[in-house]
This record gives sequence, structure tokens and C-alpha cells, in this order.
Amino acid sequence: MENSKLDYLELLSKKFPDAASTATEIMNLKAIMSLPKGTEHFMADIHGEYEAFIHVLKNASGSIREKVSLAFKDTLDSQQINKLCTLIYYPKESIQLKKKELGLDLDGNSAELDEWYLLNLSRLIKVTRKAGEKYTRSKVRKALPAQYSYIILELMNENSEDANKADYLSSIFKSILESGQAEDFIVAIANTIQRLVIDHLHIVGDIYDRGPGAEVILDRLLTYHKVDIQWGNHDMLWMGAANGNLACIANVIRISLRYANLDTLENGYGINLLSLAIFAQDTYKDTPLDAFMPKMGKGGSETYDDKEALLVAMMHKAIAIIQFKLEYQIIARHPEYKMENRNLLHTIAGVQSPTVTEEKPYTLTEEEEKVIRQLAEGFKRSERLQRHIDFLYQVGSMYLCYNNNLLFHASIPMNQDKTFRSVLTPTEDGIEYLSGKALYNRIDYTVRKARKEFKLSRKTNLFKSNEALVDYFWYLWCGPDSPQFDKSAMTTFERYFNSDKATHHEEKGWYYKYRTEPGVCDMIMDEFGITGPDAHIINGHVPVKAKEGELPLKADGKLMVIDGGFSRAYQSSTGIAGYSLIFNSKGMHIVRLSPFTNTSSAVANCDDIESVTVVDSSASHRLKVRDTDNGKLLQKQVEDLTDLLNAYKNGCISESFK
Repeated sequence: MENSKLDYLELLSKKFPDAASTATEIMNLKAIMSLPKGTEHFMADIHGEYEAFIHVLKNASGSIREKVSLAFKDTLDSQQINKLCTLIYYPKESIQLKKKELGLDLDGNSAELDEWYLLNLSRLIKVTRKAGEKYTRSKVRKALPAQYSYIILELMNENSEDANKADYLSSIFKSILESGQAEDFIVAIANTIQRLVIDHLHIVGDIYDRGPGAEVILDRLLTYHKVDIQWGNHDMLWMGAANGNLACIANVIRISLRYANLDTLENGYGINLLSLAIFAQDTYKDTPLDAFMPKMGKGGSETYDDKEALLVAMMHKAIAIIQFKLEYQIIARHPEYKMENRNLLHTIAGVQSPTVTEEKPYTLTEEEEKVIRQLAEGFKRSERLQRHIDFLYQVGSMYLCYNNNLLFHASIPMNQDKTFRSVLTPTEDGIEYLSGKALYNRIDYTVRKARKEFKLSRKTNLFKSNEALVDYFWYLWCGPDSPQFDKSAMTTFERYFNSDKATHHEEKGWYYKYRTEPGVCDMIMDEFGITGPDAHIINGHVPVKAKEGELPLKADGKLMVIDGGFSRAYQSSTGIAGYSLIFNSKGMHIVRLSPFTNTSSAVANCDDIESVTVVDSSASHRLKVRDTDNGKLLQKQVEDLTDLLNAYKNGCISESFK
């Protein structure tokens, strides 16, 4: 045996000091690998719609309803199943509603309420047992709330139909009631069911913009047991804003005003827009504002009277003009971006804005400069925003290869001849052109380096972030070859100032044409090291227009598009609320989601987002833990432990007996 291998086994023997403990761990790991794989849940393009997102998170795209139906297929009718599912999704709210129905106050109790508690405690335990049957007892224990872990395990692992155990289980339920813990216990079990049904959550980009609660979504994700995020272009825009890119900041504010959504900025992140409001009212009250009126009724989160809507329109126009001037500065600094055709502000000089002059159309006025600097300070000093951006870096990446699936938000830039397109990236010495996986890796490195430099600059005034790195966030947001955008141009200017809709068109890159071809998808997956009959690409970014007959499954099942369609602004064109994806031991299931009303209605009426499986992509065999990435790690551990066991047997390493 090589010395390096023996040294490693000596270290391993510290944890497994004898043959018996080593053999026990081998048996344990092999048993784990024979279990069905855990369920993965995929969502994309949430766009701030926190109520719909949290509901889909709670109902696991129909997976919890499936568990409830299996547990009570012969005993509960559909109405009873609806009520039990709602209790699992919203336990606190459901209990409060039940007390109200019984005429009790929030702290009240009655014999009828106790009877309801007992009935639902027994039902919830049965669902918990069903949800946890694919896991080891150790993993289930780790998922349980500490204060009730022992009791829940006892209830899960005892059969109430056994006459010898019936009195024992009944006494546990009664003691829960007598101790006044029934409400807390139900909440704990409901949360446990949600935890057990989904093993891993994937967010395939675009948490931010349009809807009213991106910050609420990120607060929820911060506490989720296992989650990863593939950055979308809207996420990258906010990352750029949080890292000090002024053009990104202007874009973020403009989009918030366009969709009548100031909640995230003002209430969520505490960013004060007063200076912008004062400047806008002084500057734009006598200019045309029709194109800048907020899109209320099309996804906007706030309701304004005419006077308030007019002020929002003024602010919207003011920040848009500032944005176009700031973007000109970036384009001028980076001729390699080849985006000079986006400098269009001079075409409206003296017509639409008093701050755009024929002599200096792209120069910020003193007031504009002051406003954007004050706004930038707000982004920099928002602790909640900076914490959320840190989280995006912690669990996020440009792409992810996981369990033989390749996840990225939008595209792999391609040429017309189906080769990978080379895209500019900043380096220490200038720029470099990269394609495919190398491009994605470099972008990931670049935005992380920019974050490190930004945080260092906050600690000391002696260090200044690399401007080229900070500017690159904006290119990733709207650059024509950016893998997170990949369109000919972002025609924001034309949508405001040109009524000819032909000028609003944004031509998609070649990827969007060729991604329907199985051979192209195989080429992309091969580039990232993903192969086999059960390999897939999973994208978001582009809404699937279901009402026009478009399907989310493409390239003979090799590519799945799961743009969540959560944004109400898109639902009129898609006809649905988008798609999510469930990947369990039986295969992959694309789920069509119906529009969500609101949480109050969901609780009061037991409304659920209709989750209809529209595509079943069955795996080539029943997938076990051994078939997953984690299973490969476990197999390596088994091989190392087997070597250690042999070393004990042949005397290469001495056992340590206590």
C-alpha cells in the first residue's frame, strides 16, 4: 500500500478506530445508497411575487397534495384533503380561522377545538410518516424541530392500529392537549412535512423586479434547508447595484417605478427616494408623461390616485433620463462592448427633457449627479440588501451541474454555424474572449472578485474598486452577447420614445433557435460534462406561451424551460402562471401552475394553486441515492472504509479498543 494512502487511512482510523465501527459505517452507507433519491424542486423567474412563490414552496408544486392523497386515498374525500393540505401549508392561519369559526378568541379553547386538534394531529402524523418513508431515521430526526423531535419520532414509528400501542399513542396526544402545546405542535409537524417532502430547492434565476416582495422571498430562502440559485439577468442587475454600479442602480429604480412597485426599495431595503421625487417634480411636471405612467393592473403592486400616479411618472422619467446618460458613460469607457448604437438620447434633445441639451445631451446636470449619488449611498448602506446580495453569492452561481442536469438561467451564446460564441470578459490586463463553459467560469470569477473589492472599499477609503469589473455587471444585464440576456439590444429607449412597435423588437440570439435541436443540447451538455440518457438542460428566462400551444419540453425532452410565470405582467401573454419542475426517484415532472389569488383566500377557501403535471419524463430506472452526485461521494467513502477494514484485517493499521 502506498504511503500516502496509508497516511490517509491512519487519519480515517481516528474516526473509525476498529473493524466493528468501520463495518457498521459501511453497512449504513450502503443502506443509504439503496434508498430512493430525494425530491428536487425547481422554480425560476419569481420576479418578486412572494405570495405565489411562498405558496408554491409550501405545496411543493403539488407534491404535498400527492402525499396526503396517498396517505388517505380510501378515507378522506376531496374537500377533507383540501382542508388538510391547507392546514399543512398555513398551520397558524388555519388554527386561527378554526377558533374564529368556533367563536373563540386567539387564546381560547373548547372541547370542540380539542377534538379538532386530536383529529388533525393523528392525520398530520400519518402524512409525516408518508413524507419521511424514503429517508433514514437519522435524517428524519435532523429535520425535526428539536423541542418535539422525540415525540414526533415516537408517533411516526408506532402503529396506531396495533392494540398494544393504541393506548400509548392516545396518551401522547392527550398529554399534548393537556400541556397546552397542541397549536405549537401542529405548526411544528406541518413545517416538518414541508421540510421532508422537498430535499433540495433550485432557483433558476430572476428573483428580483416587477413584483412587490423580492426581499420577502430572500428572507425565506435564507432559512431554507438546502437551496442553490443560478443568477438571472435581473439578479445580476441588483448585484451590480449593490456593488455600486450607478447605471444598474438607475435601472433598478426605473423598473420599480415602471411596475408601480416601490415596496422592495422603500419598505424592504429602506432606500429613500425623496431626493428623486423632489427633483422629478421640479423638472418634469410640464413634460409629456404618458409613456412613463406606472403599469398598474399589469403586475403593479400599489394603487395610486391620479396625483400619486403622476408623481411616480415624473420620477420614472427622471431616473430613465439619468440611466441613459450613465449608460452612455459606460459605453464610452468600453468601446469593446460595441454598443454605441444604444446612445439615442440626443435624438430627443430639447423635446422630452429639459436636462437633455443639444450641446451636451449625455452630461449629467449638477442636480442629476447629486440625486444618483444620494441614491447610491442608500444602496450601499442598506444592511438588508447587502445581506441578501451576500446570500446570492453564497448559494448562487452562473450555472450548476447537479445530478446529471445542467442548470443555467438564459443561454449559451452561439454563432449561426452552431459553434459557441466568444464573448468579452474583463481581465487583470484588459479583456479576453471566451466561450462555453470557460466563459461561464470567468464570469463567475469576475463578479465574485468585484464583490470582494467592493467590500474592501467599504472598509477603507484607500482602496477603490476596479471600474471595469463594476461596469461588467451592466454588460451582463443588457449586453447583446451576455449569456444572461443574449438579445440584439434592450430596447428600453424605443419603448419610451418611439411609438413604432417594430423598433421595440429584441432579436434573440442563436441559442434560442438551436436549443430545440437534440444534437445542440448534447453538444452543450458535453461541454459541461453532462452525459447519459437521463441528462437535461434546465432554463428559465423566456416565458412559455402556453395559450399559443408552446410546450416547455424541447429537443426531444433534453431541454426543459420552467420560466415560473409568477409575474402577473406576463400572465396575459402566457395564459398560465408558468411552470415548475419536480425531480424525484421516478423521473422529472413538469408542473403547470395556475394563477394565485392571495394568501387570505387560500386559507379561508382552501384555495390551492392548481398544479397539473403536463410532462412526465420517466427515468430509465428507479433512481436511488447511489445514482446521485451525493451517492458518488458516499460510494467513495465506502471504498475508503473498505480499504480501512482490510488494513485492520491484514495488520497494516492496529485497531484501537477502549
